[in-house]
Amino acid sequence: RQRQMCIRDRNKILAVSAMVLTFAVASQANAQGFGGGFQGPTISSSTVAEALKMNDDTPVVLVGKIEKNLGNEKYQFSDKTGSIVVEIDDEDWRGQVVKPENTVEIRGEIDKELLGTPEVDVDVIILK
Repeated sequence: RQRQMCIRDRNKILAVSAMVLTFAVASQANAQGFGGGFQGPTISSSTVAEALKMNDDTPVVLVGKIEKNLGNEKYQFSDKTGSIVVEIDDEDWRGQVVKPENTVEIRGEIDKELLGTPEVDVDVIILK
């Protein structure tokens, strides 16, 4: 009988520990993923024509339309000045559905290979 109480007490301790750990992990995830951030000036938007002339790893903000899927997480993006290939990882869509007729703001960095055409590695997509 005493052994059964020890087992029950141990099971209660394990259950409470698991609950505490779950809440701690959830709180940490919420603090990192959905908390506040800087509010103030940011980089201004550029045109595709300007982006095509930028150096590798330059932060860029573009406003325009995603015209088509090129495969392998690459898309053709355009504004009134031209078009550029953008790479959008699946998780960066964040559940948004974007159609060719939608205007979006994309934020990312220029990815320029030695002899290749510049692309944009997208970090954030905002449906306008």
